[in-house]
Amino acid sequence: MSPREPIDIFKERLKAARALRGLNQAELAAKAGLPPASVSHFESGPRKPSFDNLKALATALDVTTDYLLGRSDTPEASAATVGRLHRDLGKLTEQDLKLATEFVDLLVKRGVKENK
Repeated sequence: MSPREPIDIFKERLKAARALRGLNQAELAAKAGLPPASVSHFESGPRKPSFDNLKALATALDVTTDYLLGRSDTPEASAATVGRLHRDLGKLTEQDLKLATEFVDLLVKRGVKENK
């Protein structure tokens, strides 16, 4: 993540996600249940969405709020899977957490090798 201001990241990500889904501002607004002017203001001006509007935009675009906020670089991250993993981490013993971390590292390495 770059040192840009969060509002700049949000504006860029909102535009990118909208383009990824092939929507214009009016179509996104309709899907999110927002006035078209709101999407325009979010993309061009310093106006920030409320929490409810942020969730509506993320749902309409089928991306995570973390992607829109610049906390994740992957728009397609499965919110359900990520949420479950995060929620269940606290239920693991220290030993199981270490094992889970090692397993994730193994999967990442395997994925890197397959993508070469």
